[in-house]
Amino acid sequence: MARVLLADQNPTSRLTLQTILEAGGYRVDSAATAAEAVGLMDEKEYALVLTDLAMESPEAGLKVLAHARLKEYQPATALVTAWRNEAEAPGFPDAMMLVEPQGVPELLGDVATLISRRATRLVARKLRSHSLAS
Repeated sequence: MARVLLADQNPTSRLTLQTILEAGGYRVDSAATAAEAVGLMDEKEYALVLTDLAMESPEAGLKVLAHARLKEYQPATALVTAWRNEAEAPGFPDAMMLVEPQGVPELLGDVATLISRRATRLVARKLRSHSLAS
């Protein structure tokens, strides 16, 4: 069961997404602020970090993504937003956007895809380091 971190200031959105993800078989920790999300990432390892773009500040979600990308365990990352605007994530043009409201099967499919891509990257990195060490 993969562990997911969900950061969203809106308690209704956070609880709804957490319930959907848990029903999909994921272990979910949630945070209401960027600082809380950063603290959780420093305590635990996550397969996926989902964050709302704007929480306590317009760039709070970008701070969460930046911190996640610095972690050695390299979680998959995605923005969860009610708006579909590619210009909203300056500096993170490759950030996957999960748009609310999205159908439950589509959302769970996107989450599974993100976690699968992360696993593939980790295996490829281990294989490269193993072949270099040989």
